[in-house]
Amino acid sequence: MTGRYDGGGAVRTPLLGKRANVALWTLQVLAAAFFALASALPKLIAHSSAVEIFDRIGHGTWFMYLVGALELAGAVALLIPLLCGVAALAFIGLMIGAFTYELAVLGGENAATPLIVIVVMAVIAWWRRDRTARLFGLLAGRERGRA
Repeated sequence: MTGRYDGGGAVRTPLLGKRANVALWTLQVLAAAFFALASALPKLIAHSSAVEIFDRIGHGTWFMYLVGALELAGAVALLIPLLCGVAALAFIGLMIGAFTYELAVLGGENAATPLIVIVVMAVIAWWRRDRTARLFGLLAGRERGRA
């Protein structure tokens, strides 16, 4: 299902009322802040806690920087209307990886965190699915002239 468009080209989610849409944007802003500040930043500045965890994982600092960059890019994408749904889907994939590493390598002590994030991202992805459909339509060339 694609969303309705206002006169300025922005997508309006037809399934949500105004209050629910504001609540969802608030959730997205909070999730973006979490990923940018609490998750990506320690990795990108090579904070000792992040370095220690990635040393235990065994991939070294290159993997830490890669994950941090992906988290920061995803945090920004959560704030862009056309990208927010697909960003949430990408975070689900990233959190599945985090959950797997948490169980297999780190002993599972913090395994609940990626699961909680998966639920939050699933809510965002579901309610922003019209935007994801529009993005894929644009990429497939089906919505030319509606940029």
